[in-house]
Amino acid sequence: MSSEFVGAGWAFPLRTDATGRVALVRADREIEESIRLILGTAPGERPMRPEFGCGIQDHIFAPANATTAGKIVADVRIALDRWEPRIDLLDVQVHFDQVDEGALYIDLHYTIRGSNNPRNLVFPFYLIPEHIEIDAGANS
Repeated sequence: MSSEFVGAGWAFPLRTDATGRVALVRADREIEESIRLILGTAPGERPMRPEFGCGIQDHIFAPANATTAGKIVADVRIALDRWEPRIDLLDVQVHFDQVDEGALYIDLHYTIRGSNNPRNLVFPFYLIPEHIEIDAGANS
């Protein structure tokens, strides 16, 4: 039942398979690619589907703190509830492991509907670090 519900879709990024046809992904891999596509697309980025995507890009210049983490969690939940009906989102956590380099990680825990098999996916998100200094003499 769940395999019919999940189905198959085009691989993303778009590529060809060994026979030269459009590569397809199936089952869990298709859902994982769909989640990455949703989180990596900003609303308004697709002209024919302007509401599609997740608003996490609005936080690129935000400080790496609990408030920003809470806003990112809310944006992820809203986007996945709307655009990925094949999963039940169990938990979303934001980790600031490499915030000095401008990276934080969005850790998703979910199940595919119709299964009891828990899944997780870690999505890297990049902030603009506050401490970047521009060398004025670099252009001389």
